[in-house]
Amino acid sequence: MSLQGKTALVTGGARGIGLATVQRLLKEGAQCVIWDRDQKATDEAKAKLDGLGEITSDTVELAKPESVEAAAGQALGRHGQIDILVNNAGIAGVNKMLWECTPQEWRDVMDIDLYGVFLCCRAFVPGMLEAGWGRIVNVASIAGKEGNPTASHYSAAKAGVIGLTKSLGKELADTNIRVNCITPAVIETEILEQCTQAHIDYMVSKIPMGRVGQADEVAALIAWLSSDEVSFSTGAVFDISGGRATY
Repeated sequence: MSLQGKTALVTGGARGIGLATVQRLLKEGAQCVIWDRDQKATDEAKAKLDGLGEITSDTVELAKPESVEAAAGQALGRHGQIDILVNNAGIAGVNKMLWECTPQEWRDVMDIDLYGVFLCCRAFVPGMLEAGWGRIVNVASIAGKEGNPTASHYSAAKAGVIGLTKSLGKELADTNIRVNCITPAVIETEILEQCTQAHIDYMVSKIPMGRVGQADEVAALIAWLSSDEVSFSTGAVFDISGGRATY
């Protein structure tokens, strides 16, 4: 597998799955663009990855159309083309029963985890169509398949990402752009700091392997889905949940 000559943009690329993905894509030969709203974390990530390949970055608020549009213009101005889009950025939100969530708590998760994916796809699909090649990998969640209690906003947003992936995959099926998503179970990243221990224990209890996943395991799947090796799968959902869900 080689991504030599490709430019990949990874949202939420400063930490967790995003950072591991950037590292793996660089090793496969791609140049990478990190999008994150935390400039300090982005600078630290670039320092960790120094020497692996070309990395640029933009500070972006994914829930704001004007921020996404401005950053997309900057990225395209630097690189000319984004070949690979990894929509990874997301937040877990508070752990509450649905009826206990405030409208703003619910909306915050939906805006970043689902609306942000729409905005990023909208920004870069036209360029992929013009170039005649593209790969989009959306990071959904096992919660989007099964629904997790005290995480209705997150579950609904990730179910939306799955639906968006299926729809966009069909819209682009007769092109050389492939759109797929992955559905991780709980992965050992900083996002767990947003969750209660009870919620983490619940999620791990559902995994037949009896452990959390690692970010580099997820990055390996994303890298494959970003490559020419994936040619006959689009609008598909790839499980990476330690056996929790196999559909």
